[in-house]
Amino acid sequence: MPTRFGPGDVGFFDRVALVYDLAMPAARVGLLRDGFAFADRRIERVMDLAGGTGRAASGLAGAGFDPIVVDASSGMLRRAREAGHDAVCGDAGALPLRDDTVDAAVIVDALHHLPDPESALAAARGVIRPGGVLVVQEFNPGTHRGRVLAAAERFVGFDSTFRTPEELCASLSAAGFEARLVREGFGYVVVGRVPHP
Repeated sequence: MPTRFGPGDVGFFDRVALVYDLAMPAARVGLLRDGFAFADRRIERVMDLAGGTGRAASGLAGAGFDPIVVDASSGMLRRAREAGHDAVCGDAGALPLRDDTVDAAVIVDALHHLPDPESALAAARGVIRPGGVLVVQEFNPGTHRGRVLAAAERFVGFDSTFRTPEELCASLSAAGFEARLVREGFGYVVVGRVPHP
């Protein structure tokens, strides 16, 4: 069944790209760095997956990291490039990067929009070097605020699928990561580390 805004709600994000950063707060880089602490390697190059206008990438660059934004929305990527970020258009489930090319990846407030989250997690694992990490910041549908957010996104017409922290940890483990919860609450953070061979 076709969704209102297409796979990954890309149609919506193309439409709101010009004003997106006015409505959304900056990404909290401290939470991402808490996830980076579980890496077994130095973190320099970071993929901001489904990174849109580069909200997380901007914070990461300001903290001394070298980010690259990957997103399916050309409108959002245009804004990311205008902000000075390396940005590549691509499907989260078939990333346009070679294997073992980044030290870490982040998905900030976006996993619930991806049409095939399992493929996205597996693809991210492929491009992250051994010892690197994937840090996912998401919203917990098991909380009161999470239930309200999920209902609001359904009302708007998004094709969102929210996961509890436990469900996301299980998905990361199934994709071959060593997973753990870093922060609990409405906005939670989970990290998956790529094991060394």
